[in-house]
Amino acid sequence: MIPVSSQLSTTDRPDNNQFGVSPSRQLFGKVMTGLVFACVAISIIPLASILFMVITNGLGGFSPAIFTELPPAAGMQGGGFRNAIVGTLLTCAIGAIISIPFGVLAAIYTVEFGQGNWISQLVRFCTNVLSGVPSIIAGLFAYGIVVLLTGGFSAVAGGAALSVLMLPTIIRTSEEGLKSVPKATRLAAVGIGATNFQTVTQIVLPAALPFVATGVTLAIARAAGETAPLLFTALFNQYDIKGLWEPTATLSVLIYNFAISPYPNQQKLAWVAALLIVLLILSISIFARLLSRRKVY
Repeated sequence: MIPVSSQLSTTDRPDNNQFGVSPSRQLFGKVMTGLVFACVAISIIPLASILFMVITNGLGGFSPAIFTELPPAAGMQGGGFRNAIVGTLLTCAIGAIISIPFGVLAAIYTVEFGQGNWISQLVRFCTNVLSGVPSIIAGLFAYGIVVLLTGGFSAVAGGAALSVLMLPTIIRTSEEGLKSVPKATRLAAVGIGATNFQTVTQIVLPAALPFVATGVTLAIARAAGETAPLLFTALFNQYDIKGLWEPTATLSVLIYNFAISPYPNQQKLAWVAALLIVLLILSISIFARLLSRRKVY
């Protein structure tokens, strides 16, 4: 039997360059690849420069005293900012307590019960608007509904302002998590006699929990670094926190106050606080990244 390849004439055989890439296209591909890498490098430069400045200026001042002592008075040496650390954690916790129930419930309604109606569309529209609102507007909002009504600055007012900023992130990530659960899972739950409430609370929501946790951690990471809304709500306190309805020190406001101070010791503490808050946000972001990998479906 004569091989098939020998039966083909030289004109019938495909040319080696027939399906190849022309040199000009190869050159264009290499140029564009290099351009992409250059753009990535340029975009990393600001982040790298910020980290370099914060680490070089703040690492030398790290000591146990920053966790155990209060901010020093003007012209005094040493000191720390234990009250600001506690205040930051407290205001973020209050913001999370306010925003998590509203955010998760809003996502459940828009995905599970209100698909296509005008209320769910209104919720999504308000979410998009809130995600673009400047943080200082959230501070003014909390100032009007909390500070003016209660008669003073407080940690609760600061948490209320931060909850407005955290809400859009929680709603969006929770929606995506609920949408990731296959429709067949819902139908199977209904098929065995489960009600809509049981399906959502016992099947869908636990499956979407990694997405919800990711949204919460990202929202907290954003809120931890906000300064403008806390200037109108929590203000600042040179001493330890005495109550939820008292002015409260936070890391971001401490950085703002000490960075514009003419005293070198307070400026040094501002760099240390900036490094601490960067490490806090970085740790929360890494934790959120790990949570997002835990997918049930």
